[in-house]
Amino acid sequence: DHNLYKNKMLKETSSKSALVRTLMNALEAKDYLTEGHAERMTENAIKLGEHLKLETHTIDQITLLTKFHDIGKVGIPDDILKKPGALDEKEWKIMKTHTTIGQRISSVSAELKPISDLILLHHEKWDGTGYPRNLKGDKIHIYGRITALADVFDALGSCRCYKEAWEDEEIFEFFKEQKGKHFEPKLIDIFFDNLDAFLKIRACKINCVNTPVNL
Repeated sequence: DHNLYKNKMLKETSSKSALVRTLMNALEAKDYLTEGHAERMTENAIKLGEHLKLETHTIDQITLLTKFHDIGKVGIPDDILKKPGALDEKEWKIMKTHTTIGQRISSVSAELKPISDLILLHHEKWDGTGYPRNLKGDKIHIYGRITALADVFDALGSCRCYKEAWEDEEIFEFFKEQKGKHFEPKLIDIFFDNLDAFLKIRACKINCVNTPVNL
């Protein structure tokens, strides 16, 4: 009976993990304009983790988070996810639910359950103005702080349906202005001290006009 029960649990876990992978593939197909974002973001996050001298298992968890942080967007309607322009207040409220959707999805997967709460909180900001819990400073897990910078850097330098890619100098000025606001100051210092490495990872630029970004 014990072996049968254990086998059943393993099959259920495998099934749920397969479901998460299927949903991730569905998201990539649905949000094709962000193709490659998670991979570049992962490389950015690994660089930050290495410069912080984090242990290998910690960097592995951050890597997992960067790959699946936006899985909740699979539950966001296409007319919002692919809207060509800034979201209105109602649409933005719906968009922000992707963090809670992502938490629910990841919590049923054995591999992703350890980072399900981090998926919920990956849009928190250093100064407490993020969402959904308005966490501030060290209250934000180090995984989330790293993910935030890695995410925004690649998003700003890439074209999206609602914005064009920002020029390098615009990104640098934004990061300097957001030191201690959106981002942890120490991470901003690491970013600028190793700028060439991050620029090498970043997506190729497209010649286009700067518009507000839905962060």
